Amino acid sequence: MTDVLVVTGMSGAGRSTVSSALDDLGWFVIDNLPLELIVRVGELATASANEHAGVAFIIGRSGREEPRALLAAVAELRLIHQSVRILFLDAPDDILISRYEGTRRRHPHPGDTLAEAIAAERVTMQAVRSAADVVIDTGSSNVNQLRSRIVEMFAAVVGEGPMRVSIISFGFSNGLPRDVDLVFDCRFLPNPHWVEDLRPKTGLDAAVSAYVLEQEPAQHFLSDVTALLQWQIPAFATEGKSYLTIAIGCTGGKHRSVAIAEELRRRLNLATPVFHRDVQR
Repeated sequence: MTDVLVVTGMSGAGRSTVSSALDDLGWFVIDNLPLELIVRVGELATASANEHAGVAFIIGRSGREEPRALLAAVAELRLIHQSVRILFLDAPDDILISRYEGTRRRHPHPGDTLAEAIAAERVTMQAVRSAADVVIDTGSSNVNQLRSRIVEMFAAVVGEGPMRVSIISFGFSNGLPRDVDLVFDCRFLPNPHWVEDLRPKTGLDAAVSAYVLEQEPAQHFLSDVTALLQWQIPAFATEGKSYLTIAIGCTGGKHRSVAIAEELRRRLNLATPVFHRDVQR
């Protein structure tokens, strides 16, 4: 069975980065194909894509495309293929404005100002965003972080089930991730930041991990969260969810959340690596 991924979203939210990352993962990537050709090309591409991890359509120029037509094309693809998913890339308006001003490119959606064009595109694309299987907010990610997130979500994993489960660590001081399903707060745990020898290290270092995990509240927390997820994950899969993203947060996203997220991945026996959003901040 060949996976088909339709990548779309707000202009400036990172489609080119995602396209490159998927190509590096061995996906057959088709960029900016006219919507009326997607279904036909999808048939041809999947018929000869046995050597590829999947087929990805990168749909841009959202100011000129009709979202209703895109959703209709996806519906047709789903009549032919078992696994067709929509990935929607998003970012806050101020971030999109900053990116466009930095490149001096013209926004594809009509508008008297850049802010108006982005606002109009957001309204136009709302139906597609609502229909997406997974939404990634790229506002707080640089190019390398976005590539890592795509690798974590779409790299082939032996024995993977119908639903992809991933874990993110983050710092509340850097903003709550907008593209996650479940959020757990571990700020109640003693903070290694206040231990001089541990402050420059991260939760990936053995000394920090031991400091966090040896605390009785950490073990209690991990036991409770693991027990919850062990029955919730199959329940989400039964409901047909394609992706489930679990976020673990602490204050800065460098120590406690990193150690807890890594241990939670181990306890859940997940093959996908943890995405540490803020560990290098």
